[in-house]
Amino acid sequence: MAVAFWGSVALVFYAYLGYPRALAMISLFRDRPVRKQKITPRVSFIITAHNEEARIRAKIDNTLAQDYPADALEVIVASDCSSDRTDAIVSAYAPRLRLARAPERRGKEAAQQIALASATGEIVIFSDVATTLASGGVSTMVANFADPTVGCVSSVDRFIDADGRVSGEGAYVKYEMLLRALETRVNSLVGLSGSFFAARREVCQRWSAECQSDFNTLLSAVEMGWRGVLDVQSAGYYRNIVDDRREFQRKIRTVVRGIFVLAANRRMLNPLRYGLLAWQLASHKLCRWLVPFAMIAALVSNAALVTRSPLYLAMFLVQSAFYAAALAGMSGMSRLSRLAVDVPALKLPAFLLVANLGVLVAWIRFARGDRIVFWSPSERLSTLR
Repeated sequence: MAVAFWGSVALVFYAYLGYPRALAMISLFRDRPVRKQKITPRVSFIITAHNEEARIRAKIDNTLAQDYPADALEVIVASDCSSDRTDAIVSAYAPRLRLARAPERRGKEAAQQIALASATGEIVIFSDVATTLASGGVSTMVANFADPTVGCVSSVDRFIDADGRVSGEGAYVKYEMLLRALETRVNSLVGLSGSFFAARREVCQRWSAECQSDFNTLLSAVEMGWRGVLDVQSAGYYRNIVDDRREFQRKIRTVVRGIFVLAANRRMLNPLRYGLLAWQLASHKLCRWLVPFAMIAALVSNAALVTRSPLYLAMFLVQSAFYAAALAGMSGMSRLSRLAVDVPALKLPAFLLVANLGVLVAWIRFARGDRIVFWSPSERLSTLR
């Protein structure tokens, strides 16, 4: 029980704190800056949509208004067999853009694959309908490919408040961006932002209609000898999902699909062949996805050890306080809900508990054989900037 307890605690702390600290230490003597330069290669900009008649026009207008040479920007809308007016709205923009319609609904990646078949750009950018870009979004992202070591580029997510202004980043978003910045500096990212990312055309030749495109693209780039980087100046703007239940389900889908990709590429966890990246994958992905099991083991083993010493009693009280704060933060009572927004002591535990509950559910669904190939558009609201 003692081994189970301390091992579980160590895993939780390593996943959230130990890994970024290790990256920070490595970055002191290993620094791989991205050599950005203004370039204008031909770009294929692929917008993926399914029944987006309410938002597709704004997304197209935002894309066509990009500060990038018009003759070097090819825009393709990949319609995942939309059954509303999406395709008709897109077709009205011809010949400024092209519609690539899937004959049957097979999922996001399958629709993107159809668009890729006719894409002619040296660089391919993928973006969701709900994501709005600044006028220099394409130029800023493409500049990273002047560095010959870069195979794919990830944007950062920026939240918009109800008044259309960029809102402050939450603690978790800041944490993730710091982690990705450290990974870029030390070696390579291990995942891309699915709402706005780019890759070299050669990387996209390894496309899989069954695998999560952002994660699988990064792994393909690394296997081909390139790296993935974060560009903090390339941002996708969107309003957050207003329904917490939908956001919870979205996170479950994301993790299920991520586990599937990692399982399919488990050979990349071999440090003898993939070196530093294998450690990064194990730390950022696998260890993070094992945290809910470690939390359960820590609580159960701690309960069995609570009478052994004052230390175990104190640790059990700390765990109890954490879960009590998390449940208070998750409470449906309006007063506590408002309080959780302003009090980190309630908000952060609630977020961590819900996030890891989602990961646990994802593992259960994965074990049952659920791969979630089909894709439903996010409820995030697009906002022009």
